This record gives sequence, C-alpha cells and structure tokens, in this order.
Amino acid sequence: MSTPETAQFVRLRVELVLEVDDADAVAKAALRRIAEDTAMPADERTHAENAVTEDTAEALAYLVDPFDLVSEVPGIELAQASWSSEPIDYDPDSPDWDLDEDDDAEDGEEVGVG
Repeated sequence: MSTPETAQFVRLRVELVLEVDDADAVAKAALRRIAEDTAMPADERTHAENAVTEDTAEALAYLVDPFDLVSEVPGIELAQASWSSEPIDYDPDSPDWDLDEDDDAEDGEEVGVG
C-alpha cells in the first residue's frame, strides 16, 4: 500500500480558540490531572500546581494532550507532538480571525473539514 507518493510523516496543524466560562473548574481539573501523574517529580509537581492555579492557559495545556486526539486513529503512531496555550484577545467578527484564511496547504491542495 505504500507508494513513493505516500508520505510517511504528516504534520497536522490544529488551532483552537476556547472560551473559558469557569477558570476555577479548569484549574481544578488540571490539579487533578497533576495529582494523578505519579511519575512527576515533587519539584516539578509544585511548579505545575502553581502554574495552573495562576494561569488558565497553563491549566489548559495540562488538560489538552495531542496524543488523546489521535490515539484511536487506526494506522498511525504519534511520532512527535508539541503544543502551547496562551491568553488571546479574540473578536469573532474581526477579519483577523477568518477561519478560511489557511485553507490552502503549502502545495496548493485544498484542506478543511467537510
């Protein structure tokens, strides 16, 4: 099934804008996730707990895991992942937030959700 035209590695870029209605609930969920991580060293745990209670974006970064997004997809193995989270100023009516802006892949192939 593998042909010379078939890519062995594919970069999947996903950008999400989330509206946080309950920052306290997000922080508590992140603290639970940190508490469940038995492999995390104590000094790292303390830093993580402080970070998620002070910054909702940091709490989301602990809760959203790219592996969870693809772990059930047949025929793939996650080779590498990185992600970040940051507070933003969001205006859904602004042309700066046009979702169709990046619909053309680098090779000119149309991409999107159908």
